[in-house]
Amino acid sequence: MAIKRTNAPEANSPSEATAVASFEDSIRRLGEIVEALENGELPLEDSLRLFEEGVKLARASQAKLDGAEKRVEELLSVDESGNPLVREIDLE
Repeated sequence: MAIKRTNAPEANSPSEATAVASFEDSIRRLGEIVEALENGELPLEDSLRLFEEGVKLARASQAKLDGAEKRVEELLSVDESGNPLVREIDLE
């Protein structure tokens, strides 16, 4: 018996998707996942797989946003005299 393949957006495993994706790629992929899930035509297992991938992408994206916010705060920070604080920032 052949298993019918759905038209769900293709992806590697969810952990691979979140490991190396840029923030912009993650947001784009999240949009694809939302669209596929809202369509409502996927089998339950595919929906669960996409939902899991989406949750991982959302968490990874939030972590990237939090890191960016911290970097901005560090760049804008000043000491008690109003002088900018200068120190090296890890760009990774």
